[in-house]
Amino acid sequence: MNSQQLRQGAIGLVVPAVAIVIWQAACVWGKIDPQMLPSPLAVAQKWVAYLLPLQPHTEGSWLAWAVSGEMILDSLTSMYRVVLGFLIGAGLALPLGLAMGASERVYRWFNLSMQLLRPIPPIAYIPLAMLWFGLGNPPALFLISLGAFFPVLINTIAGVRQVDGIYLRAARNLGAGGMTLFRRVILPAAVPYILSGVRIGIGTAFIVVIVAEMLAVNNGLGFRMLEAKEYFWTDKIMAGMITIGMLGLAIDTGVSRLNNYLLRWHRGLEH
Repeated sequence: MNSQQLRQGAIGLVVPAVAIVIWQAACVWGKIDPQMLPSPLAVAQKWVAYLLPLQPHTEGSWLAWAVSGEMILDSLTSMYRVVLGFLIGAGLALPLGLAMGASERVYRWFNLSMQLLRPIPPIAYIPLAMLWFGLGNPPALFLISLGAFFPVLINTIAGVRQVDGIYLRAARNLGAGGMTLFRRVILPAAVPYILSGVRIGIGTAFIVVIVAEMLAVNNGLGFRMLEAKEYFWTDKIMAGMITIGMLGLAIDTGVSRLNNYLLRWHRGLEH
């Protein structure tokens, strides 16, 4: 990481740091009900206790309460569902999107159905998912797959259909046709769009998994936050929210860097 990236990161931390200071000061001065909105220090203590492995209670230690180590298992469980659900959704969307983009006939067959289904949010399928699959991982994976499916599909179609006609005519003049044209010209030109869809799709999958875990499963970050709500553990709810934010940031950063690496040839053409 170079000095410019460090400077940009430091600038990005200014607003959160100021907000945390104001939040802590308001809690210390009694302006906020700690039951409704715990102080940042209380949330941080709960987050650490939520993270650490199970240990014997020690009298007089602030770690004596609620040290559970649940966060690691919950985070791994949620990430497993995100990855598997995304792979299912993207695995279905990518070939269909390529076919719809490359073939006008396939596009006419499927476009109306896709446009009718696309505006329906994955959350709206929750009752059907629970009726069809019951409880546990199957309904959660179904909802996550739906969340990932349409961003990948729409971006793949757009990428294939918006290939510059100059490239196609030049390839045809050089004798390319059929699968050669698709494999050597259309697919590489569509990759930036496809990877943008992947980035959006995996972000959507991560959002959907939290909702699915609140309703259909008995573990994961979403379930743990809903459980904390039942007992009015506001600090644990916020600790879970912080964990979700950190995981989401890590996923987006990782996918963004992967995109930049895979598209380094494309960046070079631009710059």
